[in-house]
Amino acid sequence: MSQDEASAGGAAAADGKPSDGDQKKQDDTAEAQEQQRQEAWAARRALIAHGPEFVTALARTATDVGRDQYGLSGGVVHRDVNFNIGLPPGRSEHLSGEVPPDDVEELAQVFHGCPSFDEALARLKRGDRIVVLSGGRDTGRGTAARMLLRSLDAMPMRILDPPGSLSALPEQLNGAAGYLLLNLTTSRSHPLREPHLLGLRERLERAQGHLVITVEPSAALEDVPYVRWEPPTAEDMLRSHVTPHTGEDAWAGLCGLTPVKEFLARHQQPGGIAGFAERLVAFQREETDEESLAAYGKAAVAAQVSGWLTDAELPLHEKAFLISLAVFDKAPYAIAAECADTLYTELQRTANPREPAVIPVFGSSREERLGLAQARGYVDTEVTEWGPLVGRYFAAFREEDTARILLEQVWNLHPSARPALVEWIQDLADDGRPLVWTRAASATALLAQADLSSAMALLIEPWADDDHFGSWLTAANALTMAQLLSVPTVLRILHDWCTEDYGDLEGRRWTAIRAYGLLGPVHYERALEALLDAIHRPRPHDDPEADEEEAAEYAKEEAYQFADALELLLLAVRNPVLSALAERLPKDRTLRPHALLAFLQSCKQSDERTGRPIVLDWYAEAAAAVDDTTARHLVAFWEAALTDRARTSEALRILRGWILTAAGDPTSEAALTSLLPALAAQPTNHRRVSHLLRTVRDGTKPAAPVAERLLARITAR
Repeated sequence: MSQDEASAGGAAAADGKPSDGDQKKQDDTAEAQEQQRQEAWAARRALIAHGPEFVTALARTATDVGRDQYGLSGGVVHRDVNFNIGLPPGRSEHLSGEVPPDDVEELAQVFHGCPSFDEALARLKRGDRIVVLSGGRDTGRGTAARMLLRSLDAMPMRILDPPGSLSALPEQLNGAAGYLLLNLTTSRSHPLREPHLLGLRERLERAQGHLVITVEPSAALEDVPYVRWEPPTAEDMLRSHVTPHTGEDAWAGLCGLTPVKEFLARHQQPGGIAGFAERLVAFQREETDEESLAAYGKAAVAAQVSGWLTDAELPLHEKAFLISLAVFDKAPYAIAAECADTLYTELQRTANPREPAVIPVFGSSREERLGLAQARGYVDTEVTEWGPLVGRYFAAFREEDTARILLEQVWNLHPSARPALVEWIQDLADDGRPLVWTRAASATALLAQADLSSAMALLIEPWADDDHFGSWLTAANALTMAQLLSVPTVLRILHDWCTEDYGDLEGRRWTAIRAYGLLGPVHYERALEALLDAIHRPRPHDDPEADEEEAAEYAKEEAYQFADALELLLLAVRNPVLSALAERLPKDRTLRPHALLAFLQSCKQSDERTGRPIVLDWYAEAAAAVDDTTARHLVAFWEAALTDRARTSEALRILRGWILTAAGDPTSEAALTSLLPALAAQPTNHRRVSHLLRTVRDGTKPAAPVAERLLARITAR
């Protein structure tokens, strides 16, 4: 750009008027946004395909739903709940110093061995002075380390300080028989090597001592042998905690209880098992009831989540992954991990604004992360806009309620994380991938369940008040899912936004209108009533003093929004909505243009499995029914569309597409064989349909034989 051009641009900006180049960019942007407007039915399919499981309620018709209630509910915990995480309360496994013998004996009473424990013990008994246990957090590896030393009668037992340098470790050996180095941190730049252990072995051999080191599965170990720690089964651990108090005979009856089966079906960690065992013993002694026993199992999830978030030693990067997995539960692992890095950047900015976030490109392994999150990985098929992708690796929490509880605790118990979380969710909403921006809306719905007013103020209202279609859609999706979660007052919010005049905040109206369209399968009567009420209310821009250009733009957007919402109701609910609209169509001039546009948009949609037009199949079913009311209503809509000056051309284009579809589909041809003669009953429409059949072409090819057969049926009448 020349200096003169730059000056001209600056002058234009100073005058408040865009230059020709800027104006063209604005026009191009507006056109691009218009082209990006996703079809309502496609957006609904994306919501159902990529949203949480409770969104499948939208896939049902109104008659299927009946009186079903949708929502997620948590357990109610009665009385006090105490959690024992394996070690005596108030004691950290990372404190250095001598381990009290009484604590060791207390653990020994409930410890249950396993093959990896036996392998580590065999190495120590063979003469190895050092054994490395590699296992995930909260899997009982620290308890196993203590039991290994106890089995060797290596007492007294001492916990070593994590060294700043591994070469300094030998200096901490002071004559004890057993040593524990818990949660040793290594990295690829500072791995644990065999030479680091030589000096330790020499000191231990002279003192007849032993050392057990515990590390993460991702720890960098060079030429250092280790034992992969795999804890005993949850049932074995629970049994070892219970039977010392109840006896073996009582165990058979206790393990058959429904709350016990449900507890063991979850992926339990040793700490949670110890706490549940206390309740189970109390139940056997008739000190508590089965309801309280079941409630404890559910409360254990909340305790685990709280432990993750408050663990000072769990890296912020891993906490970000847990939160991201809560948003992308049962979604591809790679997306959850990718988005977790973005969240970590936001959280790090809050925790230490002056220190840039450093993301470990090759950090923890996938299996290690899922183990920490008590999640499972599995291979499944991902739904995309280009078709299914087979063989994708998904991740899901083993306990269904973990995602909801985790987001609720982050939102309500750790408000310092809110700014970063809000910024992150807003970034997700702007992502181009349907899965990502759908999960942004579902996460917001869960946050609204936890604290509606804050979720509205920080996320939903800013989206609704934006001037972009995508933001309105995200807000509508969030409110729709919040209603499916039975969040109070959502329907009241939608009614107020749909019917009240918010001045320049017209996006709230469009948000509510779309949400009503989505909620049809579960609230179709209320949704249709609200939409009809909104359609008949005066427009805010009907004031004679209103700007004509703004009024025209408002009317255009209003036509899109009402048509989209009515289309969703027609296709999702079908007969009840069709009947209500068909009865009003001849006499309601305000409703008529919106209803016709919605109907024609519905006629453009095809079944994903068969490829046939949905409305054409709908007509075929209705025509074959004993009661032909629905068939007559569909014909009435077609007749109205063909005779409406603003819609005739579009209606004929859609019929042309149906005819070409029928060329390779006998089912569609059979439906048209019934529909077209009914449309041609009126002379004007007879001429239109006949002309269409005589001139229909597929590119440069001659008239399809199916058109000739259909024309013969019309002529015969």
